[in-house]
Amino acid sequence: MSAPMKLDLSEQDAKPVEVAFLVAPGYNPVDIIGPHTALGILPGVNVHLVWKNTEEVMGQPVFPTRPTTSYADCPRDLDVLYAGAVGAEVFEDEETLEFLADRGSRARWVAGSCGGALLMGAAGLLRGYRATTNFHCVDLLPYFGATHAPGNVVEDRNRITAGPATGGFEIAFRIIQDMFGDERARESILHAEYAPKPLFDVGTPELAGPELTARAKAQVQPMVAPFTDIAKRAAERLGV
Repeated sequence: MSAPMKLDLSEQDAKPVEVAFLVAPGYNPVDIIGPHTALGILPGVNVHLVWKNTEEVMGQPVFPTRPTTSYADCPRDLDVLYAGAVGAEVFEDEETLEFLADRGSRARWVAGSCGGALLMGAAGLLRGYRATTNFHCVDLLPYFGATHAPGNVVEDRNRITAGPATGGFEIAFRIIQDMFGDERARESILHAEYAPKPLFDVGTPELAGPELTARAKAQVQPMVAPFTDIAKRAAERLGV
């Protein structure tokens, strides 16, 4: 049974909750679909898929997406600003960084999973915060003024970051708890039937061991490599 478009719940906040997810070219849908669904089906929540314009962008791998809201039309005051992993070129796109820095300066929550955490850092939103990202590139966090902290989800004041995949769901449940209370968070976890039981218990470097971890890092090294130079340039730009 598919989830309803909106849960029919009796309690709604008078003021809509405004949530913006970045959907830039080359973005990874897996990082945002979980939180997009968990938050988006709640009553009183307005979800925006934001980009420079509303022309179709291509997520990866092969996931055509049409943004719903341009940067110019995105609400000025957001309850949640969220980014998942995006293409390397987005990290140095001035218009995108300005948008994130502006909305993030006022958002109730600034959230990033996987490479989205680094993107928030590139926008200057993680300076002085503890954070995490996927294990392949946690070493880049200091270039953005952040301190790496262990854990699949790391919360520091109103910054919340995570690794890929399940991290997005876990960020969403924490935000739901904050905005709607413990019971609504429990309901959301149940609606999603969120009870991960992986086929193999190797979902962290510590569990996987050094050999599998090294092999996994080598497999994605061509994708990660460009971000090292990007991070160094960001550190210079941010004065880190």
